[in-house]
Amino acid sequence: MAEETKQKLRDIRERLEKLAVSFDLPALQKREAEINEMMSATGFWNNQEKARGVVAELKRVKSITDAYARMSKQLEDCEVMLELATEEHDAEVEADVAADAERLEKTLGDFEFKSMLNHPNDRLDAFMSIHAGAGGTESCDWAAMLLRMYSRWMERHGYEARIVDSLEGEGAGYRNVMIEVSGPWAYGYLKSEIGVHRLVRISPFDSNARRHTSFASVDVVPEFDENIEIEIKEGDIRVDRMRAGGAGGQHVNVTDSAVRITHLPTGIVVQCQNERSQHQNLETAMKVLKSRLYRLEEQKREEELAKLYGEKGEIAWGHQIRSYVLQPYQMVKDHRTNAETGNVQAVLDGDIDMFIDAYLRQKIEKK
Repeated sequence: MAEETKQKLRDIRERLEKLAVSFDLPALQKREAEINEMMSATGFWNNQEKARGVVAELKRVKSITDAYARMSKQLEDCEVMLELATEEHDAEVEADVAADAERLEKTLGDFEFKSMLNHPNDRLDAFMSIHAGAGGTESCDWAAMLLRMYSRWMERHGYEARIVDSLEGEGAGYRNVMIEVSGPWAYGYLKSEIGVHRLVRISPFDSNARRHTSFASVDVVPEFDENIEIEIKEGDIRVDRMRAGGAGGQHVNVTDSAVRITHLPTGIVVQCQNERSQHQNLETAMKVLKSRLYRLEEQKREEELAKLYGEKGEIAWGHQIRSYVLQPYQMVKDHRTNAETGNVQAVLDGDIDMFIDAYLRQKIEKK
């Protein structure tokens, strides 16, 4: 057992060294030191928007440097303990080290997977939008269920999420809702959810208890800072200011703080009403517009590549990426990867890692 464990630890060290090169660890450690120095400077928090961006960058950098430091320390501890156990012929300690090496290998595997999210946008924060499809109250309720599912997943993984715009459904749920997701690799992971999601269930809104099929679409765009090179001419946009509010009552804001921006050349419409002031709503809406324009350019390039290789585009209304069936049987199936599970409740409670993992690995293998 000792020799097998020793070989496993050697393999782990080799893989860690490769990761250090892949992530350019010295550069990240230097950047971490620079950011810490910036944050300790007088007046750092005077510009709140800039400060939040710097803090977000530090969080992304530390998610790599801290994880690497922890694994390196665990590896060194295992190596020392194994050496002592071998000298003293202590089989019990050898078994403990072997178990620790197994756990470390799994942690390393997850960390290696992050290194494969190597698109420049993968490490950015994201805006996620959920739109109810045709079907009235049914689809609006399904949009709310998806919002809850993603919110649970985000909580579980330490992401911060806040609603920046929403339109409530007539009877329940949302016609559409947009959330800002902040945290390391938010866009890299959540881009796997782009597409149409289909729900089959006995409707709680149908007095005859009939089975209904509902659709909702999910879109995710990376959140760029103000330095993104997207040219938006003043004459290309129309800004409408209006009264914020939802279905009525206490949700209605008596000030004209909501903002809608229409990008005239593309027809893209962005609305934001959940910030405290019109200025903040306008700022957030411009961020979303820039992100969507960037994504539009990316999609054009992907479509051109798809024509060259004869591939069919994956994102289209009516082409569901995943089905959630509650009746007559229980199953969630991703139609792109064939990943599936019968534990529907766990998925709706935010346990969607298997689908994200399967999709991203498939995309990486196709490259």
